[in-house]
Amino acid sequence: MKKLVFIVPGILLILLSACGNERKGNLSTDVVTNPHSASGTQENNLPVIEFEKDIHDFGKLIAGEKAVYTFKFKNTGNSDLVISQVKSSCGCTVPRYPKEAIEPGEGGVIKVTFDSSGRKGKQNKGITIVSNCQPNSTIIRIKAQVISP
Repeated sequence: MKKLVFIVPGILLILLSACGNERKGNLSTDVVTNPHSASGTQENNLPVIEFEKDIHDFGKLIAGEKAVYTFKFKNTGNSDLVISQVKSSCGCTVPRYPKEAIEPGEGGVIKVTFDSSGRKGKQNKGITIVSNCQPNSTIIRIKAQVISP
């Protein structure tokens, strides 16, 4: 019984402190739509992410070098493009991407840094972009041949 005196207020404190924690800079849910709704498919109103190039080959790199490439893209769709996440297949590849919505006709870049330290031979890394497009994920790639110094 004495334990309940401490447990119940503790749980209530956790629940109450979790409410109302709004983060600044969140995007409105208005820009995220589901094209497959009860009223039918509305794919012509979706954003479309179109890359100038979706694979970049760094060629030969000496182990330990850091190589950077900027993938350019454009929103060729009819609504705002929101990129919610960009993740790489390996910790040696670090992507940077725009956090704000990209209007139709506008463009942006995803900057990818590849660290060849501890790598040897052919490298092929995928970078997955999760957005409000349909389908909601797109993969771009970097390649390199890492040689010993």
